[in-house]
Amino acid sequence: MKLAKRLDAVKPSPTLAITAKAREMKQKGIDVVGFGAGEPDFDTPAVIKDAAKKAIDQGFTKYTPTNGIPELREAIAAKIQKEHRVTYKATEVLVSCGGKHALYNLFQALLNEGDEVVIFTPFWVSYADMVRVAGGVPVLVETTMDTGFDPAPEQIKKAITPRTKAIIVNSPSNPTGAMLSRRTLETVIAAVKGTEILIVSDDIYDKLVYKGRFENVLDLDPSLQPQVALVNGASKTYSMTGWRIGWTAGPQALISAMQKLQDNSTSNPASISQKAALGALTLPGVDEEVEKMRKTFDERRKHIVARLNAIPGVRCFDPGGAFYAFPDVSALLSRKAPGATGPLGTDGKLIDLLLEKHLVAAVPGSAFGAPGYMRLSFATSMEQIDKGCDRIAEMAKSLE
Repeated sequence: MKLAKRLDAVKPSPTLAITAKAREMKQKGIDVVGFGAGEPDFDTPAVIKDAAKKAIDQGFTKYTPTNGIPELREAIAAKIQKEHRVTYKATEVLVSCGGKHALYNLFQALLNEGDEVVIFTPFWVSYADMVRVAGGVPVLVETTMDTGFDPAPEQIKKAITPRTKAIIVNSPSNPTGAMLSRRTLETVIAAVKGTEILIVSDDIYDKLVYKGRFENVLDLDPSLQPQVALVNGASKTYSMTGWRIGWTAGPQALISAMQKLQDNSTSNPASISQKAALGALTLPGVDEEVEKMRKTFDERRKHIVARLNAIPGVRCFDPGGAFYAFPDVSALLSRKAPGATGPLGTDGKLIDLLLEKHLVAAVPGSAFGAPGYMRLSFATSMEQIDKGCDRIAEMAKSLE
């Protein structure tokens, strides 16, 4: 059977693959420490679950409008108005089956063959492949830990060409947890003004910030609204990963095109999940639960960064948001595992060694466009963080 060539350049998600492998090992009784999954380890707050149960009891189990129930879209618009002081109509909001689905729809609706999308590295694994599947070309702007994973203005300007259709801004970032500087946001704003370039602001970690406060481009320049798509969702903030609710607020033409695609693919997100998301955005007590989660993540952030930086050969960036540690392990790659004939050489081989011999699941930095790093999710208990860091230290010590 001949399959579609458009998938030739797309690789399976390494985060999902590693998480699945770790889960399989755990099911066999192997004591694996899982740092791979990008999801909160907290339960969905009870008030949100109660909203879903109420929806079931009331028989709210049928199709809804493709773009989401009006009251949820209105709640999303009200949230954006309150937090960023920009106004969206409910028709300018599309509710999708998760933030990933929202981004997929966006690139399918926006890009033509050969259109370019500027992406700052390290980048979330799916950005580049989503762009490629839509016929676009990812243009990567490299950053490093030494610059706080913040691109220089000259890099951004150089990346923009007559074929640039969009720039992705993800702050706090997956995988680094880095917060883009105001200088970077201002450079992006200046670069797109007077053009038709769209800023895709992926704000999925906007409530998980530990240093300073969250800002996106519309906070700095509301007049840019016709050139901005705000993408967000319920997964990270409200610990609702499995409920699959994400959304996009943006220019009407873009939202209508995305809805047309959604009409003919998934149609509406799950009706019960939409009611749960409405509860997350509107019911009392939810914000307090989110703040408890944020404070716990912050404690874990400080702890895991200190533990990793204490390991010889490991340098760990101190993230400003999200729930990822992204240490530089390049100093370990020139060494070899016991009994090996040559050095590790790549972060992929280090990750394989870490899982197979030391029972720690992490994701190689090369999956995010950053060879020589690895990503560890600290959305797990302090006990697991300590156990995992002990094993990473043992692995580093064992290298020759």
